[in-house]
Amino acid sequence: MLVIAGFSFGTLVSAGVLTVLVSVGLIPRFAQKTKSADHILLYENAVVLGTIIGGILTVFSSFIRFPEGAGRFGIVLLVIYGLFGGMFEGCVALAIAEMLDSIPIFSRRVGFHQGIEVFVAAVALGKVAGSLSYFFYEIYLYGGS
Repeated sequence: MLVIAGFSFGTLVSAGVLTVLVSVGLIPRFAQKTKSADHILLYENAVVLGTIIGGILTVFSSFIRFPEGAGRFGIVLLVIYGLFGGMFEGCVALAIAEMLDSIPIFSRRVGFHQGIEVFVAAVALGKVAGSLSYFFYEIYLYGGS
């Protein structure tokens, strides 16, 4: 019963994520920019499957063990996952910001007339620095396992 409930909840969460991504126009925009609009269903299915797999891996991460001597392999997988996860998260954040026009509204209210590019770059670099320090601290603390 727990397996059915867990899979059902994962499916609902992935459907919610897909709904948000479709409502901000992220997937159609990617398809438009890459000139591959005929594969849009594949993109949507990949997002749903990725959300389900990510949820399963998050819930059952304590049961996933690599064989002895595969510590470097796990770190490489973590770096690859972090790279693609960060790119995806950045794209979602930019799509939402573009949809809501939050940066121009913020700049008008604060009185920013120059240097918006520096502000956006500083936010992005801060996010990268925070993520890297978190992951390296975890690797240092737990030895990469």
